[in-house]
Amino acid sequence: MGEIVGAGLLAHVPTIVLPEQTRRELNNGKEITLVTGLHQLRREVFETIDYDTVVVLDSHWATTVEFVVTAHARRSGLYTSEELPRGMQRRPYDFAGDPELAHGIAAQADRHGTWITAIDDQHLPIFYATTNLWEFLGQGLPDKRWISIGMCQTADTEDNLRLGRALGAAIAESDRKVVLIASGAMSHTFWPLRELRAHEASDVTHIFSKEAAAADAERLDWFARGDHAQVLETMPEYLRFKPEARFGHYLMMIGALGEEDCKATSRQYGEYENAIGTGQVHLWFDRPEGGFPVPRRTGLMEV
Repeated sequence: MGEIVGAGLLAHVPTIVLPEQTRRELNNGKEITLVTGLHQLRREVFETIDYDTVVVLDSHWATTVEFVVTAHARRSGLYTSEELPRGMQRRPYDFAGDPELAHGIAAQADRHGTWITAIDDQHLPIFYATTNLWEFLGQGLPDKRWISIGMCQTADTEDNLRLGRALGAAIAESDRKVVLIASGAMSHTFWPLRELRAHEASDVTHIFSKEAAAADAERLDWFARGDHAQVLETMPEYLRFKPEARFGHYLMMIGALGEEDCKATSRQYGEYENAIGTGQVHLWFDRPEGGFPVPRRTGLMEV
């Protein structure tokens, strides 16, 4: 029987892969703690816990009529971002996938009232919400498998939770020890182009609005107390602050971890920081003693 051995809500912002000198120039001479936080997370978690596969819930990958999970035996190549090619250009990636787990996730679709397809097309694009975090947390660990699941842009909160339930059930029915990464931001409104360069520093005073920063801070407190029920109950309110991908990456993760039954508290790596208006943070949720709660089961193709 498989299990989830830990989960993280992690920031993947392009700034983290810029040269250190450039990062400091953008941040008034200081290093951004999103970088030092990832180095610490790797040392304390990814190099110490026992796991087979990392599943990235990739908030940059948008699908339309179904959820898609990567099913390649291996993914490798050079990544250049279509969004920010000046800063993320020809960055190498090379990691093993987990086709067996990917197909196991897809096989759960009907049982959880959703649509999931496993795809192993070698020409399927990859996104920096996956590759940036792999560079910090997976590069140099060749025995670890990495797969990604995209965000369905027609999905709502319940759909994302259903994907998470299917993911959790598939892991439980496998023989895998899995780490989940919800790769994405909290509040996610950018400053307009003509104002943007005045807000590149990491200080929270540059978050797009005080109200967005306050909404993020409220949820950071709930995460620290393990109050995922409150986060879920207030999702309609939080959507007013445009969390990245409608917070689908977190919703998928918590769907796999038992939703409001999950009481896992967060450990924060680095500070809560700004990235041109958006709220960014690294949070880690350790496996509770006895494991995470069993995910719910949605009725067969229930709508």
